[in-house]
Amino acid sequence: MTLSWLPNFISIARIALVGPILIYIQTEQYGLALALFLVAGVSDGIDGYLAKTFDWQTRLGVILDPFADKVLVGVTFFAIFINGLAPLWFAVLVIFRDIVIMTSAITYNFCVSKLQGEPTRISKLNTALQIIFIICILSEAGIGWPGQFFITLIGAGMTVTLIVSSVDYLTSWMRGAREKRLRLRAAEAK
Repeated sequence: MTLSWLPNFISIARIALVGPILIYIQTEQYGLALALFLVAGVSDGIDGYLAKTFDWQTRLGVILDPFADKVLVGVTFFAIFINGLAPLWFAVLVIFRDIVIMTSAITYNFCVSKLQGEPTRISKLNTALQIIFIICILSEAGIGWPGQFFITLIGAGMTVTLIVSSVDYLTSWMRGAREKRLRLRAAEAK
């Protein structure tokens, strides 16, 4: 019996943790929210490790893993904004980027070419900074650590990588669409 289903199960479990995290943030139980968020963050690394190490990668997993990440981070950003722990523009920027990237990726996948699910390095860095930022916000609200200076520093890095990765994705996809259009024109000209 193979455990190839395990990475997808872990991604689904990460999505299931979003509800309790949201409830704990809304009820200002930041320590519990932080603990569950850490579990969800670690699960992201575990499912990726299992999928790559044991070649348990599936088409569903390619979609499910980033979707779970986007839901976890997006909902958590919205919750920390609602509780006054982060400004509105910050939450909107993160959520808007994820919506644009997901919509563009789906469009590219169906209209241009089958999209490979591998995120860019700058996108991975951005995701890591988003997770670190949320951990810092929840930790600051729960136990008064690491302090506003560190949160501001992480937030600035996250904002820069968010903008750079968004531009990187969109230009890459536009380049791919343009190349496909040129190949089609060349084929029609023959």
